[in-house]
Amino acid sequence: MQAANRVALNTSILYLRMLVTTGITLYTTRVVLNVLGSTDYGLFNLVAGIVLMLSFLNTTMASSTQRFLSFYQGADDLPMQKRVFSNSMLLHIIIAVIIVVALEITGLFLFNGTLNIPVARLEATRFVYHFMAATVFFNVVVVPFNGALIAHENMVWVAIVNVIETLLKLGIALLLTVLPYDRLMVYGALTALVSVVSFLLYAVYCLRKYADCSLNGITAQADKPLLKELSTFAGWNLFGTLCGLGRTQGLAVLLNIFLGAVINAAYGIANQVAAQLNFFSATLLRALNPQIMKSEGANDRARMLRLAMMASKFGFFLLAIIAIPACFEMEAILNLWLKNVPPHTVVFCQLVLIATLINQLTIGLQSAVQAIGDIKYYQIVVGTTLLLNLPIAYILLSLHYPVYSVIISYAIIEFLACVLRMFFLKYLGGLSIGNYLSRVVYREIIPVTIALITGGLATKYIHYQHRFLLSIPLTCLVFGLSIYCFGLCADEKILIRNFTGKIKQKIRS
Repeated sequence: MQAANRVALNTSILYLRMLVTTGITLYTTRVVLNVLGSTDYGLFNLVAGIVLMLSFLNTTMASSTQRFLSFYQGADDLPMQKRVFSNSMLLHIIIAVIIVVALEITGLFLFNGTLNIPVARLEATRFVYHFMAATVFFNVVVVPFNGALIAHENMVWVAIVNVIETLLKLGIALLLTVLPYDRLMVYGALTALVSVVSFLLYAVYCLRKYADCSLNGITAQADKPLLKELSTFAGWNLFGTLCGLGRTQGLAVLLNIFLGAVINAAYGIANQVAAQLNFFSATLLRALNPQIMKSEGANDRARMLRLAMMASKFGFFLLAIIAIPACFEMEAILNLWLKNVPPHTVVFCQLVLIATLINQLTIGLQSAVQAIGDIKYYQIVVGTTLLLNLPIAYILLSLHYPVYSVIISYAIIEFLACVLRMFFLKYLGGLSIGNYLSRVVYREIIPVTIALITGGLATKYIHYQHRFLLSIPLTCLVFGLSIYCFGLCADEKILIRNFTGKIKQKIRS
């Protein structure tokens, strides 16, 4: 029960953080789009997309460090935790250098006629690319500190740093409106500076707070067998993440080559909308992950699988309760948010959200595979499957299919990856697919159907200028009630009632 209360508390903290950062980030995007214009904003998303997607890379790589730290916390082995951190720090410095060198070499080819960039903006785009490479370095090196915070289930400092990052980015956006210099170049340079500030905030706090976090004698404490184990695990994690990143950014490059920079603005906005709404699910997973890893470290496989299924179900519901009504009112939301909406943005946002919802079906199972640790063939098969999007997208665009067909294929491939994850966890961890389907997937069908009917009826029969102010809350309310009535198992309802009861007691006292 204490662990459940800790998860609930951390989830509440991260949700509060999310409410603050999401609102500010959405407004910041509106300001930046209007200041830079569709072309420059599209170019920034093209070359900096790898950094915009680094929230996924950072989370995935942090899970490598956090997995081992949480695992040995579950085993109550402090000396091993210290060795894990010091060797992880050394490993990520090496990884950061390799990635930056690879990005700079790749840049020599990208800016030599490969990308469809207006000649007048070529130098500014190249300038931004170099600063994004520097941002990558700091985002990779900070990973062990991020992993340590998650392993210690300290979501307060994570939330504080995220809010500071968001406020700094808002400040940059407002600064762009008054600066006389090239705004694209200034935006790229100052965005890179934010990553430096974030790194310092994480590093100084962890080094002062936790005994297992230390930079003293990193190379002297190198443990070759442990370093090999960490590097193998992190390497396969990195492979899987880069496959997902390559899928996302590869599609951006293909869209640019076939259709130009403006389409990248639509694609970039769609990914940002999905990323912001996905914070609802990612927040819960971040709070549950340490418990999943610790359960495996304590040899409690049954609890680990139960938590993984719970993460999949609740992660899906927390995204769907916002994403489904948002899909019905996407055009009105984008018009209110951006003023000038690039072509194809509405359908891109709707389809990317659908693909993200499909991913949530097995989001907890991904953590379960990480906890078990045998990830080589899992990452090879699932990662390669995700990359199938690129040749399929190339064929679709070459045959002049509608541009949204690329995102439809994206969603179909994501569903195939979900099926593969289920069977891998059955093989690696003994997951009962029947139990997973009955506790997770089948429980989602009725609430989703009710939400779709409610959203469809609301948009069909309610007609006034700001309809979304009524239709979205109405759909969310009906969906939320249907989740409690039809989506939750008996034990999950008890957990929620106990948590809400404790909150009421604290309020009264």
